[in-house]
Amino acid sequence: RNTLRLFLFDFGQSDSGRDIGFDIAQRMGPSLAVSVPVLILELALAIGLALAVAVLRGTYLDLWAVVLCVAMMSVSMLFYIIGGQFLFGKLLRLVPISGYDQGLAGFKFVALPVLVSVVAALGYGTRWYRTLFLEEINRDYVRTARAKGLGERAVMLRHVLRNALIPILTGVVVLLPSLFIGNLIIESFFGIPGLGSYTIEAIQSQDFAIVRAMVFLGSLLYIVGLLLTDVSYTLADPRVRLE
Repeated sequence: RNTLRLFLFDFGQSDSGRDIGFDIAQRMGPSLAVSVPVLILELALAIGLALAVAVLRGTYLDLWAVVLCVAMMSVSMLFYIIGGQFLFGKLLRLVPISGYDQGLAGFKFVALPVLVSVVAALGYGTRWYRTLFLEEINRDYVRTARAKGLGERAVMLRHVLRNALIPILTGVVVLLPSLFIGNLIIESFFGIPGLGSYTIEAIQSQDFAIVRAMVFLGSLLYIVGLLLTDVSYTLADPRVRLE
């Protein structure tokens, strides 16, 4: 019976008597305030760097860029968090180490979590997109475009990037559930009162009603993300519509 109520978005009450639906509505804002800028910045920076590295393929800059990406991927997320808190929060005192506030006043609280998240994901994202672009660069349509006199910038933006959108969209849309569910580690370390920290607190207190609601919400958003992936394919690639 309780499970069926979840499909009506009636999450009921937690073991401590709190309204779970109200808590989710209140905590979704802080999670989005961190997750949305992270997704946009990481996507823009990683794709831009990957395109630049792909243009410089085979050079020393390309080699050192790959080495740097692998090194960044090898570093633990906790190192970025603690290092960022120490450098920008304690040493330079540019932003608070933890906490949250509503409105524009909350910018100083989300700036460091966003920066840490983007830097931590930049190595993997750049290396992944670079691989996609290099696969497209070696295809016949790219050689044809160059033979017609098209510049390298136009080739990369109008042909390579466009034809690599399918795997890019797959990775992006699958990440959509994390926009709402939040980042468990980031929110916990930076004191962000989002859904990620909400889930961690429920696990620690063994509040199974909250855990059940969050697992259901995450599963539902994942299914919606997969459906949006199929829809985005038809928008990005005309060949999918024809099939």
